[in-house]
Amino acid sequence: MGLSFEAVTADILTHPLFEETRQFVHHGVENSVYEHSVAVARMAFRMTCAMDWSEEDIISVTRAALLHDFFGYDWHDEWFKRFLSHYRGIHRLTHMHGFVHGVLAAKRASRYFALTDRQRDAIATHMFPLTPRMPQSKEGWVVTAADKVVAAREMTQCVFRAAARTLRRAQPDGV
Repeated sequence: MGLSFEAVTADILTHPLFEETRQFVHHGVENSVYEHSVAVARMAFRMTCAMDWSEEDIISVTRAALLHDFFGYDWHDEWFKRFLSHYRGIHRLTHMHGFVHGVLAAKRASRYFALTDRQRDAIATHMFPLTPRMPQSKEGWVVTAADKVVAAREMTQCVFRAAARTLRRAQPDGV
């Protein structure tokens, strides 16, 4: 198969609004939404190639994976805190970033890129089981799985780096 990750994703990776995701911190302070999204898309690409999916399906899932966090805001920012302040109780919980960003990313991605219904669903439901809807397609399950694997790796690296910093500070001088 002559399909390459770069050929499948070049138009998205060079889009000015996708480039903006470089400025949004994601899992820990060491990586951005851009880096996370590329890692998830690469993981999905490798998974589907290993499963010997058709080129059309590999392209579909890779592009959905790349756009899964294309929500377009910094959820650590004051803007999102003000957004959440309009909700109370369970409604506040259900409007937290982890619960809503998949649907927002699917809507936003649809405005800028041609997406199939299956790709939109994969993006919207990638946070399952936080989202009430399960992925409805094989693309959705691959995007969900790839996101969980990459996020777990990123968070684990973040925790290990923080632990190493703490241990270095705790060591007596000269040891």
